[in-house]
Amino acid sequence: MSAAEAAPEPRGVIVTGGGTGIGRATARAFAARGDRVLIVGRTPATLDATAEGHPGIHVLTADLTTPDAPRTVIRAALETFGRVDVLVNNAATGGFASLAATEPQAARAQFEGNLLAPLLLTRQALDALAADGGGTVLNIGSAGALGRRAWPENGAYGAAKAGLDFLTRTWAVELAPRGVRVLGLAPGVIDTGIGERSGMTPQAYAGFLAGIATRVPAGRVGRPDDIAWWAVQLTDPRAAYATGAVLAVDGGLSLT
Repeated sequence: MSAAEAAPEPRGVIVTGGGTGIGRATARAFAARGDRVLIVGRTPATLDATAEGHPGIHVLTADLTTPDAPRTVIRAALETFGRVDVLVNNAATGGFASLAATEPQAARAQFEGNLLAPLLLTRQALDALAADGGGTVLNIGSAGALGRRAWPENGAYGAAKAGLDFLTRTWAVELAPRGVRVLGLAPGVIDTGIGERSGMTPQAYAGFLAGIATRVPAGRVGRPDDIAWWAVQLTDPRAAYATGAVLAVDGGLSLT
């Protein structure tokens, strides 16, 4: 095997929300590359399902909104891998409500889970990310929160995701002197099964996806693997000149 064909050096990767959907596909994609992956989430059964058959994936059950969670996650990664090269802030809390119907507790949960938790986890990870030549933070936002678009009944969720995009740009500038890159992915409608987990019937969820597919220029809704592929590419060391960008992966829906 030539040097050009040699397997890449295994990295230490953290993927939050790794039990289902995009997080599951992303963790498995990194593991397939040969990286060692720590997946974090609140439900042991789904985390174990992600890791099953993938010896490079390790599991940590944690609620990222609790005060001790950032320290616990980074300590676990360092104890397991000895390094943190990639942090994927993927975990998110969903919910649909107009402003008038928004409950204060639900709004706080959206901002704590979707904005404050990744901020505090990234802060805790800084020294580890800056070691060994610098790592990469990848924030998973949402194409629905890009640009000047409105998103009725998703105000709190969209505002938190828009805030995460702002943090991506700001951290990219702040952390560049430490060798840390920061990038964002903004998925469109991805078939992760979240509709059914949120209470929709299988028939209603299938109808929702079919309706969205007619509006997507690419002609279909996304799959978790569509996002996972980009997560691996953007965090690859060969992408070293990219930082501060937020890439929409939505089949062109946000352009219409």
